[in-house]
Amino acid sequence: MKKESAEIDERISREDFWADVKTANQVMKRKKELENGISTIEELARRVENLKTGFELLDEEPDDELLADNMRELSGLEKALDEAEITMLFDQTADPADAICEINAGAGGTEAQDWAQMLLRMYLRWAEQRGFKTEIIDEQPGEEAGIKSATFMVRGGYAYGLLKAEAGVHRLVRISPFDSNARRHTSFASFFVFPDIEEDIDIEIEDKDIRVDTFRASGAGGQHVNKTSSAIRITHFPTGIVVQCQNERSQHKNKAFAMKVLKARLHQLEMQKRDEERAKLESGKMDIAWGSQIRSYVLQPYRMAKDHRTGLEIGNVDAVLDGRLDEFINGFLMARKKQGAEQKSGRA
Repeated sequence: MKKESAEIDERISREDFWADVKTANQVMKRKKELENGISTIEELARRVENLKTGFELLDEEPDDELLADNMRELSGLEKALDEAEITMLFDQTADPADAICEINAGAGGTEAQDWAQMLLRMYLRWAEQRGFKTEIIDEQPGEEAGIKSATFMVRGGYAYGLLKAEAGVHRLVRISPFDSNARRHTSFASFFVFPDIEEDIDIEIEDKDIRVDTFRASGAGGQHVNKTSSAIRITHFPTGIVVQCQNERSQHKNKAFAMKVLKARLHQLEMQKRDEERAKLESGKMDIAWGSQIRSYVLQPYRMAKDHRTGLEIGNVDAVLDGRLDEFINGFLMARKKQGAEQKSGRA
């Protein structure tokens, strides 16, 4: 890390460094990431040394108050080390970026739409607990309850790197609140995420390749949203991608946000073409149905959330649905890193 930082410093010192402003900004962004990483490591090392000194003092003279302080610091240090370890797992340039997230209800009508809304709440709660900021870009309400789809932003350090572990189909098993016979139902909804790195995306979108439609917004936003056609829908003909935004009152702002989302999705599409693993993941996106899920949330006949990729199970499914996702996210990132190391070892 320090070696790469030194190389960047040498590059910045060159007279022609700012000749290419876009590249220079990317280098400066990487420099900041490395500096933050180095600072974190140095701070952890300092805390370890201080704690070591604290326990050495206890060996010399027992002190209940000092022991309690040391144990609190040890607990906090363990948590900080775990978080630093997860950060070290991020290996893609887009990982530190903010995240553009999409939730879509699967087949099943009201059941699936209600489940999609539960997922939206789960991710918003997760973000809130981490101190991240969120913003709903677009939300399509269900016909009777729930939502058909939602697009939202999550802003915070490594939001994309963390949430990419959640991409896939999520399955819910429960006694349906919409079934008068109280039968058990299985519902599906998908969650996908794209990095918000518009300034780094070198993608040209020609006017002939898109259609921009305006319409009156629906749902939350007060009476004003229904008085003007401020909502924007953009269709990209070459890929068939459709994005829309109705969050802002300004048609101009909605169009700008929709273009941001479109660029992010096109960028992700290009990344998937070059990345075999992501291509496999995207192929699993086709059917939001049985057999393609990454995780199951069972409320009946027992209560458990299980990740099918890592085998991790959590019995307190209510806590999971309330945003307790870090165990699943960290478990997946660790498993993926281990798998990558094993594949490299096998090729060596």
